[in-house]
Amino acid sequence: MDNPIRIGILGYGNLGRGTVKAVKQSSDMEIVAVFTRRDPADLELEDASIPALHIDEITDYQDKIDVMILCGGSATDLPDQGPAYAQLFTTVDSYDTHAKIPDYFEAVDAAAKEGGNTSIIAVGWDPGLFSINRLVSESIIPNGETYTFWGKGLSQGHSDAVRRVEGVKAGVQYTIPSEDAMDRVRSGENPTLETAEKHRRVCYIVPETGYDEAKIEHTIKTMPNYFADFDTDVHFITEEQLAKEHAKAPHGGFVIRSGQTGEDNNQLIEFSLKLDSNPEFTSSVLVAYARAAYRLNQAGTTGAKTVFDIAPGLLSPRPASDLRRDLL
Repeated sequence: MDNPIRIGILGYGNLGRGTVKAVKQSSDMEIVAVFTRRDPADLELEDASIPALHIDEITDYQDKIDVMILCGGSATDLPDQGPAYAQLFTTVDSYDTHAKIPDYFEAVDAAAKEGGNTSIIAVGWDPGLFSINRLVSESIIPNGETYTFWGKGLSQGHSDAVRRVEGVKAGVQYTIPSEDAMDRVRSGENPTLETAEKHRRVCYIVPETGYDEAKIEHTIKTMPNYFADFDTDVHFITEEQLAKEHAKAPHGGFVIRSGQTGEDNNQLIEFSLKLDSNPEFTSSVLVAYARAAYRLNQAGTTGAKTVFDIAPGLLSPRPASDLRRDLL
């Protein structure tokens, strides 16, 4: 085997832990170090042989890491970390604030080009795999409508956003799709659906002792880009309830394109995911795209990229000849 791709991981929350597991399942990669803003001694890595280092040491590893996987949250971490570390490393991240992706892309693109690096942004399943399916199905059936439904599941990005709200000690957010809306789409009706007609959001919050619950609820329900456009329920629970009832992170969803070809032939394309662990699946997508980022950078490609720019063959550790023989 050629020299393994050297991976750095920045952040060790749910996504960071999943990334460690995903890299360990990739025979062409090795983990150089996990970087954290916390005291590295407090990290409980399952593999004690992996160094845990403070983020202040990260610049010492520019020549020792091929791809840095950024595992911070989109609400407050990645807007700063994405451009900052794209200048130092080839990176992959899971930035998921859809409305702000164009601005984020521009910032990361400038930094990556300045550093001679390649940065693939907004990697995961939405944005990510769902984005690819929206693009492909729209291109194949131009006369139609595309619908995206999320859930039922625990959203990493939205859960991170509620945990950043002042007065929130811990919390999770579930996205619930409307079965009625999905049935209407699958029937070929091509309905016009408002945002609140397709989903609702349900939050389970552990408040800080003595904090105003009404204020927390108002802040969550009016949060732009996350909750303001949705019917949102906020429930306050104990830490014990959170640990017992919301420890797992299931998720999934559907991309459906309904339309017509020719005179009167109805066509339907549907892509779906059902996930036991949202962060572990997202981590697995990040690791596949880290392979692509490394290959692009080795070929001299710099700047920011999205999943739209990445050839599928670059994701696989297998030679192109094997892919043509076995999968084409």
